[in-house]
Amino acid sequence: MLPTEHRLRRREDFATAVRRGRKAGRPLLVVHLFRRPDPHEAGEVPSPARAGFVVSKAVGGAVVRNLVKRRLRHLIRDRLASLPAGSLVVVRALPGAGTAGHEELARDLDTALQRLLGRAP
Repeated sequence: MLPTEHRLRRREDFATAVRRGRKAGRPLLVVHLFRRPDPHEAGEVPSPARAGFVVSKAVGGAVVRNLVKRRLRHLIRDRLASLPAGSLVVVRALPGAGTAGHEELARDLDTALQRLLGRAP
């Protein structure tokens, strides 16, 4: 389970990540990352990185969509520590994600995050 303080819930947060953030597409998913300005410079307490997920009916039925969301939540939970404080991440599953395995989703998520964070794979 993804801790409450790391979840995106408000529509405005999703919109900010998608509209103002950078995007990296992979065959199974698209990752949007919005980095907030450094809170240390403004003297603010840094908020944790937060993540949200978009899994449409194109991925599959309710059972498949929930499976994909559970897998993505588990994968992003392990990667939140590597994200900058205060960043917003939206992971949008594409139709192929419904038939993909855990390892394939992990590979695509890692590649997309590395591209967004500017790190070599």
